[in-house]
Amino acid sequence: MKRIFIFILYALIAFTANAQYALIAFTASVQSLSGNTVPDSNAVIKLNKMGFAIRFTNPATTVEYANKALAVAKKLKYDAGIAESYRTLGIGEYYLNQTEQAMNSYLTSLDYFAKVKDLHGEAKVYNNIGCLYRDNDYDLALEFLQKSLVIARKLSSTELLAPVYLNIGTVYLRKQSFYQALNYYNKSTVMYSKLGDSVNMLQCLQNRGVIYYSIQQYDRAEALLLEAIKGAKQQDLNELVASINLTLSDIYRAQNKFDSAEKAVQEGEAYARLVKDEKLQSDFTYTSYQLELKRKNYAKALSYLQGIYTQDSINYKKGTSTQINLIRLQVKQLARQKENEFLLERQKYDLVKFWGVALVAGLLLVLVALLISNVKRKAKTNDQLTSLNAEVSRQKDNLDRINHHLEEIIDERTKDLQVKNKKLSEYSSYLSHQIRGPIATLKGLMNLEKEGLVDQPECIKMMNKCVSEIDDKIIEMSDMLHDPVKTSL
Repeated sequence: MKRIFIFILYALIAFTANAQYALIAFTASVQSLSGNTVPDSNAVIKLNKMGFAIRFTNPATTVEYANKALAVAKKLKYDAGIAESYRTLGIGEYYLNQTEQAMNSYLTSLDYFAKVKDLHGEAKVYNNIGCLYRDNDYDLALEFLQKSLVIARKLSSTELLAPVYLNIGTVYLRKQSFYQALNYYNKSTVMYSKLGDSVNMLQCLQNRGVIYYSIQQYDRAEALLLEAIKGAKQQDLNELVASINLTLSDIYRAQNKFDSAEKAVQEGEAYARLVKDEKLQSDFTYTSYQLELKRKNYAKALSYLQGIYTQDSINYKKGTSTQINLIRLQVKQLARQKENEFLLERQKYDLVKFWGVALVAGLLLVLVALLISNVKRKAKTNDQLTSLNAEVSRQKDNLDRINHHLEEIIDERTKDLQVKNKKLSEYSSYLSHQIRGPIATLKGLMNLEKEGLVDQPECIKMMNKCVSEIDDKIIEMSDMLHDPVKTSL
């Protein structure tokens, strides 16, 4: 009866999921019939979003959508689309427990995001790689999550911070640092509430429920998990439903509610098979063993234990191989990062070298230009100096001629002055001799008149005569000075 119930439940879930995929396929076919078949970047973005949205319902379909998006992005040579396609592909592979393939996809995505210098994309990939290491190495998981956190804080992006806080909380949960994990889950819940992200809020609810189960607050844990599983079923989040059922079965088993625990296991197994999650299926087998052991149904518990032993051997080999491959991929990634860093340094060196050569070439050109300008300026200056010298020579010749002419004039004037001086000397001697007589007569007449020895009218007459003689002598002397022909005195 139980098997029939499980089969019916599984069929209903499969029908619901297939109906959803059929609707998507029908929509795509209608779009192609309407002529909207030209691939572009929007098609890549839509395919990746559809793949990411369905990761909890059917991760195989996530891989399918990611591969389609990748093909279109490569055809368009759309590097940002290629990066996101590889990331979505890695997410699908992660939920299918294909750890090695997921790591390879993430590392390729990281390279493309670095190529297009998309820090937001790099932060998302670091977050995804951190999730990948949660099952293998807590320290490495936290290292990659911290890288994502640094970028998210730098960009002040709530969209990035919320999932990083969620995943850091999960790492601390697995390290059994419950209150530290709860602190990160509470931060993440607040952020997802602001973003209106109902899917990840359900994850926060589930993880908080797991914490309260771990600290044995079963009632509170059950309330949170039942709220989460209700929302997960409403949104067809099959992976989440299976995972929540696993914790609910543990809670019911701890409270000796065996029927409720068995129901949770059966439902969870059906969902785990639907999403093809082998790890969850193994976890449900182990939970069934614990349930039957607590019921003291030892024969059934033993059969589960044998299956667990066989599965553990396989899982151990797979886990060891996966861990080795992850380490190998990490080493390859580090080598690739070092190579990229070397190339970047080389590019920086080449750039500095180029600008150095360009600067030297520029300085040389400036120097050559200055030299040419200086030569031209000197040539121009020399021409000007030559012209000035010629002008100075011409003016000097003119001055020499003028000086010679002036010397001639001066010599002529000097001779003339000498002649005149000689004449003046002669004239002055003559004048003093000729005038002295009349003047002496005047003085005598004046003395006689003072003494009253001469008649006044007669004195005046004689004085007039003396004055007339003096005037005549002066006119004669003036004529002689102005007439060089008259040389006789």
